[in-house]
Amino acid sequence: MQHKQSKIIRTRVDQTKNHEHSSPLFLTSSFTFDNSEDMRAAFADETDANIYSRFSNPTVKEFVDRLCILENAEAGFATSSGMSAVFGSFMALLKKGDHILSCNAIFGSTHTVIAKYLPKYGIDYSYINTNATEAAWEAAITPQTKMIYLESPTNPGLDIIDIAMISRVAKKHNIILNVDNCFATPIGQTPIDLGADLVVHSATKWIDGQGRVLGGAVVGRKDLIHEIYLFCRSTGPSMSPFNAWILSKSLETLEVRMDRHCANALYLAEKLEGNSQINFVKYPFLASHPQHSIAKAQMKNGGGIVCFELKGGLEAGRKFLNQIKMLSLTANLGDTRSIASHPASTTHAKLSEAERLAAGITPGLIRISVGLEHRDDILADILQALN
Repeated sequence: MQHKQSKIIRTRVDQTKNHEHSSPLFLTSSFTFDNSEDMRAAFADETDANIYSRFSNPTVKEFVDRLCILENAEAGFATSSGMSAVFGSFMALLKKGDHILSCNAIFGSTHTVIAKYLPKYGIDYSYINTNATEAAWEAAITPQTKMIYLESPTNPGLDIIDIAMISRVAKKHNIILNVDNCFATPIGQTPIDLGADLVVHSATKWIDGQGRVLGGAVVGRKDLIHEIYLFCRSTGPSMSPFNAWILSKSLETLEVRMDRHCANALYLAEKLEGNSQINFVKYPFLASHPQHSIAKAQMKNGGGIVCFELKGGLEAGRKFLNQIKMLSLTANLGDTRSIASHPASTTHAKLSEAERLAAGITPGLIRISVGLEHRDDILADILQALN
């Protein structure tokens, strides 16, 4: 098989004696052994036999194996949520006295982990603007910098960072490059091919695609993943086998779903650009996007998120949400159903106004997670709310 789509569909947990066509769900907390020697060898890590579902599980392994194929990764580990994947990738590889350099436009909970909790463990941090030059990124590195962390596209401002450029800087200084690829998905871009060492995902979003289950994953270099596995195995943010079964099935349709999401998003962005109620529309594959050339170079599509800035600021953003009829108002994205949100009053409300503005979150910014409804119905609901 030459194509990833075929490989992920045909990569599955071993068939049981029942010869089931669909992969079974191994909903069990533990696994048995034929004898004491097999059990001893498993606990001594001399075999890869399953012991306990906090460590490993066949259903979870199928999900991880499929995601690794899509991301061109050597290995991976699945977690209970996207944030546990982010936190695990930090805590397994950073120690007291280390420094993490991050782009300043990141998800609100990730900002909380970096700015509030990492310092409690003696891990320092600093932020750098998403549009900083290669020289500026290099100048921000200290002798203690052990990891560079970034999102591209960023949440929610859709800034695009040149991953290959950051990789050159990271490799020059022997620093781990950790990329959140949630917004683009492995259908939109593969950061490992651009030089990333680790890729993190909130599988809750586009990977699930229907707003059903929580899940996260870290994939990348085998040696780094092993350290993350050891940390997570002991601390417990393991993925539920049931959630893994759902998410593994979802990966089979990720490509076809993202094709529709991205086509709808581009259509919506083009139709909204120039609207009299809007200051600007931001979408990576619009020619007006500030990093349009970078997006076209490293992404296969523009993703399923469209942002626009309402005239009227914070109050206009709240009023817009109250006028929505079809789109959902919910704390999620990447669903079959389109979702509207106002980051300044919700997901990023705990940031200071200066921090929000530095991350590209203006008072009237609206984030649309474009679903799979007919594109004209999505547009019509937004237009009636604007008017």
